[in-house]
Amino acid sequence: ADAAMYKAKKSGRGRYRFFDPSLNTVSVEAFALEQRMPSAIKQGEFTLHYQPKVRLRDYRVVGLESLIRWNHPDHGMIFPLDFIQIAEETGLIVELGTWVVEAACRQLNRWRDSGMDLIPIAVNVSPLELRDRAYVNRFQNILKQYDVPLEYIDIEVTENAFIDDKEIVINNLKALFDKGVKIFLDDFGTGFSSLDHIRLLPVNFLKIDRSFIQDIRNSYHDNPIVSSTITMAKKLNLTVVAEGVETSEQLISLRVAGCE
Repeated sequence: ADAAMYKAKKSGRGRYRFFDPSLNTVSVEAFALEQRMPSAIKQGEFTLHYQPKVRLRDYRVVGLESLIRWNHPDHGMIFPLDFIQIAEETGLIVELGTWVVEAACRQLNRWRDSGMDLIPIAVNVSPLELRDRAYVNRFQNILKQYDVPLEYIDIEVTENAFIDDKEIVINNLKALFDKGVKIFLDDFGTGFSSLDHIRLLPVNFLKIDRSFIQDIRNSYHDNPIVSSTITMAKKLNLTVVAEGVETSEQLISLRVAGCE
């Protein structure tokens, strides 16, 4: 019944769905993950991997993006695509988001204790977290607890964060922005992408979605889109990050287009 309820909610308002195991094996698996998730957070089954952010001017790694993974005892490594939506639908994303910030802080402390120079770690923040008026205080308290300066934890948000309770979301981001926290607008080009909308948001960086980068040298259409986005971002005083760069051709094309 619970799985059918979530299926109905995903379909829109005022809908109903029947549950049939033979037709809904995905729902059964999702429900099992949902049931285990609270204990998985407490028992340390989640882990963070880190993807480098490379400055194209001198090829220095100047930041990291944290990527969450679930080391499930039965299913092995589970990627975010299979559990983040479940966390969003159940509200567990708030607890999971808190864990991510704490884990990033613990990692920074380990690196600091070993004598390494620190660079910022970016964490993804869900729309549900940003709709909470207490989010800013919670975020700051975690960093104080671990003695991590605000400049070492960046925030990544998607355009979907601004669909509901837009005023609360923007106020939360502006409060962090004003304190010096760097904010990235993630997956640009896959959401609403309203230029007027972006102009009003408290963000420092714009990330072009990897779907536009993959065929940048092969597609006639993708190159003008990417170069136009970079030009627009510069006019808005935003630094551009390209996601999913994997070949030298992509790298050269992005450097020529002015991507930072």
